[in-house]
Amino acid sequence: FFQKTLTAVKNWFTLFGWSKGQNPISIPYSLRRDVTSSQEKVVKQNLGKDTKTVYDMIFHLSGQLLPGITSSQSLPVDPVERMLQLHCQHSTLLAFLKSQGAYLPHVMPEFLLEPDDYKKWIKVQTVMKAELKKGDVKNSDKHLFILEDSIFETMSKRAWTDVLLQVYKVFVLPRVSSPNLTDLFSLESMQNMPRIKSEPLSSNIYSPHERTILTWLNKHYEKNRKTVWKDCQKGEVPPKRWIVNFDRDLLDGLVLAAQLAAYCPYLIATHFVRMYTNPRTPEQFLHNGLILVNAMHAVSLAIDLKV
Repeated sequence: FFQKTLTAVKNWFTLFGWSKGQNPISIPYSLRRDVTSSQEKVVKQNLGKDTKTVYDMIFHLSGQLLPGITSSQSLPVDPVERMLQLHCQHSTLLAFLKSQGAYLPHVMPEFLLEPDDYKKWIKVQTVMKAELKKGDVKNSDKHLFILEDSIFETMSKRAWTDVLLQVYKVFVLPRVSSPNLTDLFSLESMQNMPRIKSEPLSSNIYSPHERTILTWLNKHYEKNRKTVWKDCQKGEVPPKRWIVNFDRDLLDGLVLAAQLAAYCPYLIATHFVRMYTNPRTPEQFLHNGLILVNAMHAVSLAIDLKV
């Protein structure tokens, strides 16, 4: 599950996270490396124009610069001072995201460092802890996480993935507008359907923006299912359904096909009439998925989906 999540996050931010088109990323490797390399280029009078960093991504998605961090900022030559500045920048990044509503209590700034910098940070903290203990300072008992190389890489990958997920949550998802829900349920066929509540506290799983998307999915599926599959070659018109999640209810491809048909009705005859409306086997689910992906390619929805 985590690997699928990581792949989806990587694909989305590669395609849509940057101001001038696609910028391939790898999690956590390029995110850690590019922050360092772009600031080293400043020292070499290259200004880092070819290297985009997570700070560029944040600015593109939010329109805000991180406090105290500029594109022309350079890193110290001394390795330890350099590591400490990077740790400070990561702390600023996390504090900024939390101030915007991100939930990242488990992500520590050191988990966002390169492995060698993490080792330097551990050494510095170990020395500081020993000095504090000598001076009988209360904070000397503060726990220090010392991770082996392989465990650190796993932790770093998870930390960067969670950071990007929270970036999406606080800067992208709120762009979903909240139309009049009464209008969305104005269809006669939807009058008796249960409604997805929009109140912030009505769900501990989905945000109001996500519930707006679920309502939108319900509307277009119910509105279009009879039109899209009235001449279906592989089954009858699919039955009414209540869409309440983004995984199981979308597995057969029919709900997403109905959304595409709402905006691109010409895809019905060329693609969607060939879908199984009651898929039973993995092959039939795959068949529907292939048709859906091909339909997206036909309208130039270049989102690098794989079935």
